[in-house]
Amino acid sequence: MVIMENIIKNKLEKKLKDINKKRIIMIGWIVFYIYILLLSYFLFFSERYGRDLITQQYNLHLFKEIKRFIKYREQIGSEGFIVNICGNVIAFMPYGFLLPLLNRAYRKFYLIVILSILFSLIIETAQLLLKVGVFDVDDILMNSLGGVLGYVVFVIAHSIYKRMVE
Repeated sequence: MVIMENIIKNKLEKKLKDINKKRIIMIGWIVFYIYILLLSYFLFFSERYGRDLITQQYNLHLFKEIKRFIKYREQIGSEGFIVNICGNVIAFMPYGFLLPLLNRAYRKFYLIVILSILFSLIIETAQLLLKVGVFDVDDILMNSLGGVLGYVVFVIAHSIYKRMVE
C-alpha cells in the first residue's frame, strides 16, 4: 500500500512539475513577444528618439559613430551618450537571454551570436528601407554584443538554478 501511495505521489509531483514548466514557458513567450513589441516601438515609432524624422542615412564605417559619441559626449549630453552607447547593448540583452530560456535549441553560443547579428541586421535594414533611424554598423555590433551578454547572463543564471535544484 505504501509503495502504491509513493508511486501515485511521484506521478502527481511529476505532473505538477510539467504543468509549472509549461506555464513558465508560456509566460516566457508572452514576455518575449512584449519585448519585441516594445523594442519595435522604440526603434520605429518613438518620437523621443528621432523616429518622427524621415531619413535615409547610413553608416558603413565600423566604430565611426561610437568614436563620435565618445568624442562629443559633452555636447551630446549624458542621456544621448548613454542611450546610444549603452542603450543598444542593454536593449538586446533580453533577446540573448530569452531565446535559450524558451528553447533548448538556442543554448549554443554560436547560434546566439548568429541570431543576434541577423536580428540586428534585419532591424537596421528595416530602418533604412522605412526611412526611420539610421542604418549603422556600429548599432549592429552593439546590438549583437547585447544579445551575447544576455546569453552570458542566461548561462550564469541557468547554472545557478541547476545547482539549486540538484
